[in-house]
Amino acid sequence: MPQIYLISGTKAVQQFINNLRSSLQQALPGRDAQYRMAPSRRERVGEAAPAEGQFRPSAVMILFCVDDDSSLYIPLIERMPYHGVHSAQISLPGGKFDRTDVNLERTALRECFEEIGIQDIEVLGELTQLHISVSGFLVQPFIGVCKTTNPSMILAEREVKSTVKLKLEDLLNDSNVETGTLEVKDRYKIDTPWFNVGGHKVWGATAMILSELKELIRTIS
Repeated sequence: MPQIYLISGTKAVQQFINNLRSSLQQALPGRDAQYRMAPSRRERVGEAAPAEGQFRPSAVMILFCVDDDSSLYIPLIERMPYHGVHSAQISLPGGKFDRTDVNLERTALRECFEEIGIQDIEVLGELTQLHISVSGFLVQPFIGVCKTTNPSMILAEREVKSTVKLKLEDLLNDSNVETGTLEVKDRYKIDTPWFNVGGHKVWGATAMILSELKELIRTIS
């Protein structure tokens, strides 16, 4: 079992955060890491800069939180059913850029507060942008740390049905990666890998973002 699975305790958590912050300043794993968790029919969009206006800018927050037992986890959200393409999916807190936002980092922080009620966050850095053709978004993932231990979460009633706790050791455990066919909104089927998180299937753009994070963490000594 890799040593990274055994992170526990205040000092070990802080050392991990410091190492992660440093790693985010180096070359990122990038799209190759993202596409390890891509649906089989997903085209590699975004190798070149898209045409202006082709994708709408958005951001998500990968938020590391610490439990009462000093273990790290990332809160995911289960979205409410709606008419959009991401209805009822498990995702990271986030959303589209608003004209009142100063930048995409502000978008990620604002959406995290609006969706799960957390705002005491230190931003460590960002991962590789990801294009989502089905909904027309260009997503910038940010990584942050919640400064409050085991924070209480206040969910946006119209948007978030529940939260799902993704433990760090579960993200890094390859046995939680599965592959199969999913039926999406009773409209079509898709062959794809997913992360099994407590029985929830985390797939698509969220899985691709988490795949790059997983690869980055494994470079930390």
